Amino acid sequence: MQYRRFGRTELQMPVFSCGGMRYQYKWQDLPQSDIPEANQHNLEATIHRAFELGINHIETARGYGTSEMQLGQILPQLPREQLIFQTKVSPQSDSLDFRSQFEQSLNFCQLEYIDLLGIHGINNQETFHNSMRPGGCLDEAKKLKAAGKVRHIGFSTHGSTEIITQAIETGEFDYVNLHWYYINQWNWSAIEAAQRQDMGVFIISPADKGGHLYNPPAKLVELCQPLSPMVFNDLFCLSHPQVHTLSLGAAKPSDFEEHLKVLPLLDQADEILPPILERLEQERSLYWAKTGLATGKWGYLAMSKLLAILIYP
Repeated sequence: MQYRRFGRTELQMPVFSCGGMRYQYKWQDLPQSDIPEANQHNLEATIHRAFELGINHIETARGYGTSEMQLGQILPQLPREQLIFQTKVSPQSDSLDFRSQFEQSLNFCQLEYIDLLGIHGINNQETFHNSMRPGGCLDEAKKLKAAGKVRHIGFSTHGSTEIITQAIETGEFDYVNLHWYYINQWNWSAIEAAQRQDMGVFIISPADKGGHLYNPPAKLVELCQPLSPMVFNDLFCLSHPQVHTLSLGAAKPSDFEEHLKVLPLLDQADEILPPILERLEQERSLYWAKTGLATGKWGYLAMSKLLAILIYP
């Protein structure tokens, strides 16, 4: 595994993180007794495999159903000094509700503190206001930090580049979870803003939202040779030092294996990527020539449209 400084948190973050939304049993809270034994064993085997590989950042959310509770059966068994644990709590109009949900997360995870607490979903002006207003969720998160229950505070987002940048430029956050990968580079300016604030940058769901790369179409496989589309996308993202970690939403222990192929290639990105990028650009140009639209005008939108066509033929 390779590691990168996660901004001003000073954490040494693995370039891959173990996301927690594909191995849980249900998307709603259930008693532990309702969790099938096989499902729990699979989750624990996935976490053990992550640690074996040096992927010591485990990430989940209060909104991921049984994920936190199921992780609570394994997290206390891991060496706490090595574990970097992140959970996320959605912003609420009543900050006491935010605190209550955090306390539930902490109880489920069976940890004394959370390394990274994310305000989950600063997606629009309403959630920005609920987070940032005096006495809002950020102030409540700061109280939790002062009490030793949280080490670092960040936010996650599926919002527009404008709202992401607005939150970043408050200077209040230590890190950000956002979307950015080859077929969607719209948020690059937000990543640059995060770099100016010395924030950690965590990329959400590059293998899924980045093009359903667990099951890529034949055309995309051809264009990405000699890499798989998944390894190409990982290499593209990690070739930018402003990006610190990519979330891998593993559903089972073997889901890490294809991603690992990128590790020995990181120092060769300048040699490997250009011919693949050229083929993809040519494909984009051909598409837009056929439609009669100019490529320069559309930029990243053009690339996103092209890849959508390749992915959903």
